[in-house]
Amino acid sequence: MTSTDVSAPATTGGVRFLGSRSAYFQLLVRGALLLMVTLGIYRFWLATDVRRFLWSNTEVAGESLEYTGTPFELLIGFLAAIAILIPVYAVFFLAALDLGVVGQFSSLFGFALLALLGQYAVYRARRYRLTRTIFRGLRFHQSGSAWRYAICALFWWSITILTCGLAYPWQQERLERFKMRNTYYGDLAGSFEGSAFRLFLRGLPMWLLVVGPLIAAIGALIEAVDWTALANVAEQGGDDMMARLEGASPGFGGAVVFAILMASLTVFAAAILYPAFQAVVLRWWMSGLRFGEIEVSSRLKTRHVYGAYFRFLWWALLFSLGTSLFAAPVALIVAKIAGSDSASMRREIVTSGALLIGYVIVALGYSAIYRATVKLSLWQLGAESLQLSGLAALDKVKSTGRPSSALGEGLADALNVGGY
Repeated sequence: MTSTDVSAPATTGGVRFLGSRSAYFQLLVRGALLLMVTLGIYRFWLATDVRRFLWSNTEVAGESLEYTGTPFELLIGFLAAIAILIPVYAVFFLAALDLGVVGQFSSLFGFALLALLGQYAVYRARRYRLTRTIFRGLRFHQSGSAWRYAICALFWWSITILTCGLAYPWQQERLERFKMRNTYYGDLAGSFEGSAFRLFLRGLPMWLLVVGPLIAAIGALIEAVDWTALANVAEQGGDDMMARLEGASPGFGGAVVFAILMASLTVFAAAILYPAFQAVVLRWWMSGLRFGEIEVSSRLKTRHVYGAYFRFLWWALLFSLGTSLFAAPVALIVAKIAGSDSASMRREIVTSGALLIGYVIVALGYSAIYRATVKLSLWQLGAESLQLSGLAALDKVKSTGRPSSALGEGLADALNVGGY
């Protein structure tokens, strides 16, 4: 179907998600079972099935999206990525054996290079997914240099880390502008209008609640330590350094306890506030998207995002109880098969195999629950919170762009930076 085959859409409209959560969960459970049977190879088919489900059940202005990628493309892209990465890892391994300057800097250089490759893969994977996304018979596509994006991303991530997260809004704004100005629906160019300062103001209270206790803990430790005594204790060495340091700095022990409490408070605050932060960022990002005259606004509710995480916790608790009840009789059966000789090879093999299988089952179970609750809910909530204006521009779009290779998807998969 081309854009001339449908009637003119309304000038404003929303997005609907028509998928069934139970059908999606069944798809994930079947995929998890096949992942175990195929030793992980089925993940390319599972990723394709997931995208087809999400795309086809997302309706924009009365028309559904279509995903045209294939699992064989993902498999070939992954194999090509492995062929590229193996020599890179081999060079890093050989360089690390050098005890000189090269060996000392090889780990740091290798980490930086892999981080750069990861961002390159993120951009190339996005290009692949866009060129496999069809709406009203027309293809999305992406231009721009993946290497330039990777360098920009690495720079902004470094600034964000050095500022303890304060530069995150500007990082997101710059990277989203780069991606969207190189994104097209047919010949309709995209853009991003989100304000970094607005995101900064919305996120600053949460940042203070999370990072504030950590800063207080660091300040208390710096104030409590007698730096001259610390230098003397470090120079003397020995196994009782902490005890001698506490004797030389009477307030050091209390400062350590205070730091532990503040660090625990930081972890607690981060866990509690993460859904709220995610809702703020998603709402900000979606409201900044533009395609020519088409404007997007989002009314995503923070409480709905919390609801998705509470749903995950509930089902994860039920799954944990179920696996615990099932594990007891299985452990008895495994112990009987393994035999009573604790030093026998048979016992080691059976026990190790049972633990490995149990770990895989539990990991895949939690992953399926998370994707069927949090991930699916965020997709649905995000889609249904959107309001689109200027949809009449869809009638003027002409077909451009061509499919991109799946190498970026393969690199993203191999470096564990992939996504939908």
